Amino acid sequence: MILSAGQGKRLLPLTENTPKALLDIQGRPLFAWQVDSLAANGVTEIVFVTGYNSELFDKSLEDLAPRYPQVKLRSLFNPFYSVADNLASCWMARSELQGDVFLINGDTLFHRDLAARVVTSPDAPITLAIDQKAQYDEDDMKVGLDGTRLIAIGKTLTAEQTQAESIGFLFFRKSGSARFVQMLEDWMRDGEGLRRWYLSAIHALSSEIDIQTRLIAGLEWCEVDYPQDHQRAQEMLSAWP
Repeated sequence: MILSAGQGKRLLPLTENTPKALLDIQGRPLFAWQVDSLAANGVTEIVFVTGYNSELFDKSLEDLAPRYPQVKLRSLFNPFYSVADNLASCWMARSELQGDVFLINGDTLFHRDLAARVVTSPDAPITLAIDQKAQYDEDDMKVGLDGTRLIAIGKTLTAEQTQAESIGFLFFRKSGSARFVQMLEDWMRDGEGLRRWYLSAIHALSSEIDIQTRLIAGLEWCEVDYPQDHQRAQEMLSAWP
């Protein structure tokens, strides 16, 4: 499941009329690169949660589908995309969160070998892909660790609490999927979900269940949030096959 509902206002004017997922990168929409990486790893079904200008996304998805006959490509519209954060997108698609599922941010580009590294990680209800660097800024989704186990995730972690950053790529096994969906239900019922990122739920779950991390060092990835990220993505993907 790929969360692709947002406009991407920090990318204006590039996203004035175009959903972030449709930004052109090396002649292809951003989401097509995600499909390519997942299809190369044997994924047979991908659901995109859409919102802003969803009709444009649906048309682009229809155009891409013949290239991947082995993959069922679908979209699911989130009508609350403009008034709620991405936890609501997960809640809208909760029926899709069953069994073994990838949950991926719609602005995360990743090398095709990354999915295989995450799937082959030690068995855990939830596995979070992480990377490390010398220092982290205020916009990074920072991660606190106890060995490889997640103990905290959020943008407000201090430098002392931070050992890595989330790249916006998770893998749920059956029990993890079920517990995550239950938390989505609980938070949406009391109104918390409308104001939360889905990673807030992951943070809360980290004190209840074993959430493991998988370091993806050496594999290229890029989060496309700002115009400079778009340029960096162009440069990164220019070297990809």
